[in-house]
Amino acid sequence: MTQRILITGGAGFIGFHLARHLKSAGHEVCLADNHVRGVRDSDFLQLVSDRQAFSVEVDLLDPGDAMSLGENFDVIFHLAAIIGVRHVQERPYDVLVHNTRMLENVISLAQRQQPSCRLLFASTSEIYAGTLKHFGLSTPTSEETALTVTALDLPRTSYMLSKIMGEAMVQHSGVPFTIFRPHNIYGPRMGLAHVIPEQLKNAFNAAPGDAIPVFSPKHRRAFCFVDDAVEILARMAFSEACQGATLNLGAQTPEVSIRELVQMCIEVSGKTLTLNELPSTPGSPERRAPDMRATAKLLDYEAKVGLRDGVSRTWNWYRDNVFATDGLTAQ
Repeated sequence: MTQRILITGGAGFIGFHLARHLKSAGHEVCLADNHVRGVRDSDFLQLVSDRQAFSVEVDLLDPGDAMSLGENFDVIFHLAAIIGVRHVQERPYDVLVHNTRMLENVISLAQRQQPSCRLLFASTSEIYAGTLKHFGLSTPTSEETALTVTALDLPRTSYMLSKIMGEAMVQHSGVPFTIFRPHNIYGPRMGLAHVIPEQLKNAFNAAPGDAIPVFSPKHRRAFCFVDDAVEILARMAFSEACQGATLNLGAQTPEVSIRELVQMCIEVSGKTLTLNELPSTPGSPERRAPDMRATAKLLDYEAKVGLRDGVSRTWNWYRDNVFATDGLTAQ
């Protein structure tokens, strides 16, 4: 059955891939974005080239703009937010106020839809950072983990707080909902300010024999390729069992060191390079991996794309569309 779906932040990394996945399944998709970070590249223009997927320029901070999106959606994915370390460090007040205000307007929009319309809210794995700092954290990390905030005067706390506040707002909104907490999703078109595309770019620019700089080489992460992430999200949206649930989004295994990850980036580039191991980045957790058992049980699905395969696919896309051509990707 065809569903009418709204994705805020639809021109961004996950929003774009989710829209393409849902369109291929026969659904009608509206991609709402202000295009501050999401770009109108050739892939995006191709996606919205027919009526089955269409783009709307919208300022979600404006209640009137949000309401103008309409009242006949079956599912709303709210992905729009101020994110990224640089933005959070430079604009912590805006992160708190704008992320909350956008969600408030999207909730008001959701409340005007038919009663069965599901709101899926993108939280973050960062909400576990305070618990890790003050009490320690089991890894892989369960959704049942108690939440604690980091110091309020730290700019980075603003993003965590905006998402914790967002989860509470959704919980008490009176609309059907699913909350998901993404963990290290990666793939084509995600921008360059992330470890995998950043290291792939380093490998592309390096001459044979050069050393690649690697911060936090012993820290460990579990990465999830975007194709698996959007398959999980689509299943969440149409699963009655996921209504009212808060779930991790990612891959539980393999958990690899940053050193191993960068070595993999070098291997897929086909170059002979070495590693220049540097100190750990302040504030970076030593381990981060989601406990995916609850999500897998509800959806009967686990991430399938292997890390080497996913890194190779990401390399091929960035090499052909960005590195070799100075093409656009997300900001």
